[in-house]
Amino acid sequence: MTEPTYLSPFVLPVTPVAPERRDPIDLYLPAGDGPHPAVVLVHGGPIPPEMRPSPRHWPVFQGYGALVASRGAVGAVVDHPLTTPADYPVAAAALADAIETVRADPRVDGERIAVWYFSGGGLLAADLLREPPSWLRCAALSYPLLEPFPGMEVDPAFRPAEAVASAGELPIVLVRAGQEHPFIAGTVATFVTAAQASGADLRIIDVPNGRHSFDIVDDTDESRAAIDAAVTTVLAALAGR
Repeated sequence: MTEPTYLSPFVLPVTPVAPERRDPIDLYLPAGDGPHPAVVLVHGGPIPPEMRPSPRHWPVFQGYGALVASRGAVGAVVDHPLTTPADYPVAAAALADAIETVRADPRVDGERIAVWYFSGGGLLAADLLREPPSWLRCAALSYPLLEPFPGMEVDPAFRPAEAVASAGELPIVLVRAGQEHPFIAGTVATFVTAAQASGADLRIIDVPNGRHSFDIVDDTDESRAAIDAAVTTVLAALAGR
């Protein structure tokens, strides 16, 4: 039987790191005692509740977690309960709790946190963009959905293009797939326009030939370079550069 796409390998070779599991979070820890900055990785959705394995066990997030750890930061992969479009508020609350758990870990520098949203998880970025806390040093978005699809009944609070006007000096890393689904690409374009109009610190990494989920579906040097550039940019923001 052919494995589903979400179980495809991460296209950038990474030395595996065995995570420390504490439901619903997997921690990928770097060498040394720390405290280390942390990158919280937020999967997309909505995802059926019966789907197994859950996203934090998918190769793509294992890859990002291990890659972040290899660069000296904690990678924290969070499962959150986004199972229907109506669940965005529930998922946002669960994500906020998970972030506080990560920040409280003595091996983590709780004042140097990046939150990285993927795909349908992009709508969840609205909360932190609207009121960036002092500990948030970077928000990142990879092939994100930034407005609901037509027919998706989503709480109107989850509109990143509206929230970004309040992001201030927060570095925002946006990874755009050039061969994105047309509707998703349109939501990204709307977000970019709003971010630029408000003077947000938007740092764009383009993957011209990349498709949605390019980091597992496009096994190319372009994809690998984009992943490396994205991680480098996020970690530089955590370091204040």
